[in-house]
Amino acid sequence: MAHNTTDGWFMREAIVLARRALGRTAPNPAVGAVVVRDGLVVGLGWTSPPGGPHAEVVALADAGERAAGATLYVTLEPCCHHGRTPPCADAVAAAGVRRCVVAVVDPFPAVDGGGIARLRRAGVTVDVGTAARAAADLGAGFFTRLRTGRPLVTAKYAMTLDGRVATATGQSRWITGDVARRCVHLMRDRTDAIMVGAGTVVADDPALTTRLPAEQAGDGGPHHPLRVVVDGNGSSLLSARVFARDPAARVLVATTTRAPREWSASLAREGVEVLPLGDGPLVDLGALLDELGRRGVNTTLVEGGHRLHGSLFDAGLVDRVAAFVAPVVVGGAGAPGPVGGRGVESMTAAIRLAGVRVRRLGRDVLVEGAVVKPAQEVA
Repeated sequence: MAHNTTDGWFMREAIVLARRALGRTAPNPAVGAVVVRDGLVVGLGWTSPPGGPHAEVVALADAGERAAGATLYVTLEPCCHHGRTPPCADAVAAAGVRRCVVAVVDPFPAVDGGGIARLRRAGVTVDVGTAARAAADLGAGFFTRLRTGRPLVTAKYAMTLDGRVATATGQSRWITGDVARRCVHLMRDRTDAIMVGAGTVVADDPALTTRLPAEQAGDGGPHHPLRVVVDGNGSSLLSARVFARDPAARVLVATTTRAPREWSASLAREGVEVLPLGDGPLVDLGALLDELGRRGVNTTLVEGGHRLHGSLFDAGLVDRVAAFVAPVVVGGAGAPGPVGGRGVESMTAAIRLAGVRVRRLGRDVLVEGAVVKPAQEVA
């Protein structure tokens, strides 16, 4: 059905609000809602952390009595089941909302059109599909986990113009400039988990925390995602910064039975969760993603290194790519690229991206896109 310009404008406002909740709502999706009466915004809301009110309820509370006879714009279908909170569809109807504009239907089995049906039975006019593509992109992690049982995986790396992630001597700081690095921290702020391999921990000693001014972060200030270290042999130093105790930044180490027992025990004593996945020498990455999905992780940002990226690409486990490209050249036959692994044998088998976006970030460029899966290939 056709959607008017006004609907599109207010739904875009709802999408902006939803972004404030990204990284903070798992296992729930990040949703935004706007209440409009007589052409004026009278209520705003976005999803609270788990256990708190959903976006619609927050927006309706903000609107108060002005919600009666109003139009509610929401990026995802209002729920119709009892979870940690009562059904949002009931709250919308009880508030006297006259019309509800929904961007996308919620594919969660307990909802999946039920919220829309309940609203219509209550006499609320419901229109579906305004800004659907943008809303679907916003909820891609949640939708991916529902469909596959695994989080949406984004491979992120920074490389030089000649495709290197470090010099031949292993030096990699800094390839990109300040603007690009701030963008990376914004990505961390909006993701549920961040993943690196043991090689990155040894070479770069990253903290993997989010460092953003409060005004640039999402709701409630900077968010630290779950930090996941993939280390099958226990080669990471126990003194690595990523293992430092921080109640706001949890750590999960995925390893194998080949890792030294004392190494695993030492990490556990420091509050690090150690998860053996397989008998080695490599961690079963599919099993790791399954476990993250079971824990309600919707999105995972993989920051390297090239071995981990290569293994994920080889196994077909990457959903999106975010490549920062700096206008510098380092050369060197021994300088590593961003993706290792087996790779492909011909250009016809190359992994391709769809929906590619290119952004300028200071002197650098960010190229983003979704990995085209085999089932999506067009003959």
